[in-house]
Formats: sequence, structure tokens, C-alpha cells
Amino acid sequence: MDDSTVAPAIIQDGHEHIEKVSAATRKPSTGGWNAAIFIIFVEVAERFAYFGLSGNLITYLTNDLHESTVTAAKNVNTWIGVSSIFPILGAFLADSFLGRFKTILLSTTIFFIGLVLLTLTVSTTIPMSHRESVFFLSLYILAIGEGGHKPCVQTFAADQFDEEKPEEKSAKSSFFNWWYLGIVASATAAVLVVVYVQDNVGWTEGFGMMAGVVAAALVIFLVGIKRYRKEAPVGSPYTAVMQVLIAAARKRQVDGTGQGWGICYENYDKDGADLEVHGQPRLRTLARTKQFRFLDKAMIIDNIDASSNARNPWRLCTLNQVEEVKLVFRLIPIWLSCLMFTAIIVQTNTFFTKQGSTMIRSIGSNFQFPPASLQSLIGVTILIAVPTYDRVFVPMARKITGHPSGITMLQRIGIGLFLSVLQMAVSALVETKRVSTARDHGLLDNPKAIVPMAVWWLLPQYMLSGLADLFAVVGLQELFYDQVPEAMRSMGAAAYLSILGLGSFINSAVISVVQAITSKYGHVWLGDNLNRAHLDYFYWVMAVLSALNLCVYVWVANGFVYKKVEGEETEEGEKRVGS
Repeated sequence: MDDSTVAPAIIQDGHEHIEKVSAATRKPSTGGWNAAIFIIFVEVAERFAYFGLSGNLITYLTNDLHESTVTAAKNVNTWIGVSSIFPILGAFLADSFLGRFKTILLSTTIFFIGLVLLTLTVSTTIPMSHRESVFFLSLYILAIGEGGHKPCVQTFAADQFDEEKPEEKSAKSSFFNWWYLGIVASATAAVLVVVYVQDNVGWTEGFGMMAGVVAAALVIFLVGIKRYRKEAPVGSPYTAVMQVLIAAARKRQVDGTGQGWGICYENYDKDGADLEVHGQPRLRTLARTKQFRFLDKAMIIDNIDASSNARNPWRLCTLNQVEEVKLVFRLIPIWLSCLMFTAIIVQTNTFFTKQGSTMIRSIGSNFQFPPASLQSLIGVTILIAVPTYDRVFVPMARKITGHPSGITMLQRIGIGLFLSVLQMAVSALVETKRVSTARDHGLLDNPKAIVPMAVWWLLPQYMLSGLADLFAVVGLQELFYDQVPEAMRSMGAAAYLSILGLGSFINSAVISVVQAITSKYGHVWLGDNLNRAHLDYFYWVMAVLSALNLCVYVWVANGFVYKKVEGEETEEGEKRVGS
């Protein structure tokens, strides 16, 4: 099916204009929740498989491939990091060539192939001598599938809601919360069901279950094919950015931006009809802002531009182009100041699981709770917190702040970052208690012994992780969808995901530095014997780094200016997060 949108050209006042008719007008039956629900299925299945794998990956690497705890933690972080950085390439391909629908279909198929190969790898089909190499090959095939799937699926689902229709715009405002609720439910089911099967039945059956769920979701996704609103690929999003930068550089010597010179405003005609600029339809015109004033020189019409018969896009850019690049520039400091947050949350896939494996996990007389299934506590926390947030917190906050969403997106992210600092502090205190209990019972030199301390002591740190996700992760998703140029929303999703990837690499880097320093002084903090290690010291280091990062974030967020569209109030109802 063609992704293109029919946009017949008309001639008016000597200029060619684009008469854009929205998909909703042409096909009232498309879009909305009736379309989004099919897309949600494929995302729920992918998250089920991803968390079923990542949640227990460190167990397979240490128990079956016999890697050390530190090596396994680094390998898990590297795979999560690569899986979260590949979406930058996937978003580029989607926006430039394939469109989001085709990218989702292709990448989900690749993801399914990776799961099938992974299932064969852990079975007796692959000889033990080749198992490790084929296992990691399968992991990175999955990472390629993630690269196309993740930046497109949420954006494609959100695109099913028309912002120009009040009822659909209202539905979209709650969409991100409920979308996140759905994927958390699937992740929780994965770490409960799949991890149990992996630990008690077999790895082949566990991975096979994930492959079956993804195959079923792929079929459901194709069933809804006639309901989707699709957008054509608009070309490389980097081109417009480079045009603005080069045009501004060429006119860097021009004095008095906007004074005594003309300004290029040719985004819309006088009647408000869409005008296509460089093949990219501009749906709404952005208001002119005062930040990054050096970029404004790109839209000054000087004598060379005025004497030219046609506008050279590498010398003269429109107001909308310049303001879109400013949107990108504004998000970069936010992106950088959130990297430490994701370096914190990846602990749940590594050291939190190893902590739990040393503690009493029995429920009743016969059932042993798998250590990786402790991650379900995060999901349960979110499943309870999301409806509470949406139905209780937001209305209460709205009465106080007058803000439609209760708090701004950046305030929501900031609360999540604070909770992550608290999470690391609590984790350090609990680990100190666990080691103290092991010492009291003479278990310091017995790394395989179960410390007589209930695993539920870990509940606070898992709950704080869930609450931090609810605020920061959902806030980042919404921010990088709402505040990027409309033609770059797949890239916005990729930018948000790359935060997760680079955070994993930062976590690995901190582990390496801590290992190097503590080994030099003869007392390794992160060893295979957690009872003799000082994981609590490592957690305190992460807490301090996260607290310093929070201070930087507050400073950056206080100067952030939200996107402003001509004729509309900002989405946040204010210019600055601290206003």
C-alpha cells in the first residue's frame, strides 16, 4: 500500500500552492483508537519478548555461558545500549525513504527472525563450541530489529490522533500514559511468566514462547492495515538542519539581524493554505523566538537573495526552517542531562538481579521466586501508579497549577530524576543491611549461600524504580514527540531511545572505572562474591553522580522555551518550566 498523501497543486497569485486534505477528511474511518489498538498489539508483543530476554539475560550469561558477574553486566549493558542507539538509523530510514508503516513491518520481521535463531541457539541444535558466538549474533540481529521498530511504532500510533480535532487531541493527551501502561503490563507478564519458564522448564521453551507472541502480533498488525493513517517519507531530516546552519554561516557577517533587511516568511500564503517547502509540507507555522539568534541570519534576504530569480535553500531559509532547528538545539541540553538517569535504571537488569539471587525467595514450601522476576515489582508499581497519576494526581495538580496536564513535561522528568537519586540511596542502605546479615551468619566467604534475609527487602528500590520510570520515561517520550519538528518525530523518538542506550554505556564506563580504581588499592567493590564486595559503595557513587546530574538538569530545564505555534498558546501554557 502506498504511504503517500494526495496533495494536488493549485496556482494562486502566481505561486504554486499545495492543497492538503487530511487523511481524516478523506477517510473518516481511519485513525483514532480503532487504528492505534492494532499498533499497540505489536508493541506489546515486542516489549514482552524484549523484557523476557533482557530481564534474565545476566542469568544465562553467568550460569550457562559461565561469564563473571562484571563481564556479564557489561555485556548486558552493551546489548541494551546498541539496541537503543540503532533507532537513530531506523528513524532516518523511516523519515527519509520507507515511511513508518513499512519500517515497522520490516523491522518486526527481522526481530522475529532473531528470536527464532535465539531459540535454536539455546537448544541442542547448535554445538556447544559455537553456541556463544551464535547466541551473540542472534542478540544483535534483535538489536537491528529494535532499531527500526522502536522509533516508529509509538510515533505511528500517536499519528493516528489528529491534533486539529479537539476530541482526538484530548485522546492523545492521555495516550502516552495508557500506551506506557500497556507495555509495562506486557513487560511485567514477561518477567513473571517467561523468566519462570526459563528458570524452571528450559531456555528453549522460554525463547520459543517469545517468538510465538511476536508472530501472532505481526499478523494482528497486518489485519489493521486499512485502518492506519500513513504519512509519506519527507526526505532526510538532516538536510533542512544543514541548510539552516550553512545559510547562517554564510551570512555571519551581516549586522543587525532582521533590521534593515527582509525576512523570508514564505511558509504559508496569505489565506493560510499549506505551501510545500523543499518537498516537505508545513502543517503549522512556528512563532519567532529570541533564542539562538545567530540562526536568524539564515532567513535574512540580502542583496544576493533579492536579485536572484529563485531562492537558494542553502543561502536563504524560511522562518519555519529556522525555528525547527532551534527546537532541535533546545532539546540537546535536556538530552545530555538525562543520560545519568538511564545509567541508574539499567541496574534493575544486572546488579539488582544478582542481589536477589543471594536472598530468601521462597513463597510457601515449594515455590522459589526467580530472581529476575523481581523486576515485575517495577511493573506492578507502574500498573497501580499510572491510573492513580492520570485520574487522581493530574486533576489535583491541575487545580493548583492551572496547567492542563497538572505539571509540565520537564517538571515530570525532573521528579523522575529525583526519584532515581533516592532509589540509589535506598539500594545502598539495603545492600549494607544484606552484607551485615551475611557477616553475622558467617557467610562472607560463601558466595553461593543464601543470606537469611527476605528478598522483599528489595521492594522499596524496585518501587522507586517504577515511580521514576512513570515520571521520567513517560515525560521524555512526550517531550521528544511534542517538541521536535513534526517532520522529525521518528528522529525524536530515536533521540529519546538513544538516551537509554548511552546511559547503559555510561553505566559500563562507571563500572570499569570503579573496578580499575578499587583493584589498584586491593579491595574490589564489584566481584563475583557479593558478600565480600562493596556493591553498596558503588550504589552511593551512582547516587552522588545522579544528584549532581539533577542539579545540572534543573539549571538546563529552567531556561527551556517550549514550542510556540502562531495563533496558539504553548502546549505547556507557559514559556519556562519554572515560570
